[in-house]
Amino acid sequence: MLEELLPITLKNTKIDENCKLILVDNASTDDTVEWLEKHYPTIPLLRFTTNYGFTGGYNKATETIDATFHVLLSSDVEVSPNWLPPLVTYLKANKSVGACQPKVLSYYKRDHFEYAGANGGFIDSWGIPFCRGRIFSYSEKDIGQYNSPIDIFWASGCCFAVRTEAWKTTGGLATDFFAHMEEIDLCWRMQRAGYTISNCSDSVVFHMGGQTLSYEDPRKLYLNCRNNLAMLVKNWPVSNLIFRLPLRIVLDWIGAFYFLLTRGVPSFIAIFKGHIDFIKKLPYWYSKRDGLPKSTKNIKGIYKGSIVFHHFIRGVKVFSNLRY
Repeated sequence: MLEELLPITLKNTKIDENCKLILVDNASTDDTVEWLEKHYPTIPLLRFTTNYGFTGGYNKATETIDATFHVLLSSDVEVSPNWLPPLVTYLKANKSVGACQPKVLSYYKRDHFEYAGANGGFIDSWGIPFCRGRIFSYSEKDIGQYNSPIDIFWASGCCFAVRTEAWKTTGGLATDFFAHMEEIDLCWRMQRAGYTISNCSDSVVFHMGGQTLSYEDPRKLYLNCRNNLAMLVKNWPVSNLIFRLPLRIVLDWIGAFYFLLTRGVPSFIAIFKGHIDFIKKLPYWYSKRDGLPKSTKNIKGIYKGSIVFHHFIRGVKVFSNLRY
């Protein structure tokens, strides 16, 4: 991916005194470092001897970099020409915005939104995430229907422009998540700290997706399941934990049997293991609740209904058809 996409990043990004590109090697086991040192010796390279995951890798990298804004760019993202200035301009013009994302299109089907972020992330009242342009596995064709900037719930971690002040205020990514749901958890904490999250469609990137863990990999399902429940315990008001969390777990088990029928035993086991590990560490996750307000009253991007019901029962596939 670096061989193909790094040259495009360099071509489409103006590197100068105001913009620095830094590569982070999270204890890779192939010849990535050797290749970089041979072909791009002048690009700063941070090398870790331990794989700290998506979360820990980025946290450790940002600790070493003094900047007003950080852009977290995954190695499986192709950036378009002039992709960066709109993100920076938007953050500069909107002081209350803690993070924003570009329009994320599919690398393989370039006129369609990509799974991880599309044109802005949302969440329903049961804690199920979805996107403006992608609901579950259904991705819409991009015809400019969601180009307007709006307040969203979460910005995609595949290309994530963040105000460093907001990052530090909320403690960065949750390292105990390792990977998956971490950007949603961070954006939730940013909103509870008084920041807003937005999309910036003037910036466009193309995401391969599923390169580290494929979308069909049971470990991805396990991490998503465990981390989603942990995120709810960390951020929901106590009333939601009492009345909604048990029902949410029941919904997950209905989903587990759906996966058993559609994707087989490994996916079913992944959900089961995710729940077991979540329950075993429930006191730990509860201890991670912070002093930020827990009310959802002023939080943007929460769909008041059930996205599961509207998508699978009512057949709603397109974001604009939701009664939002």
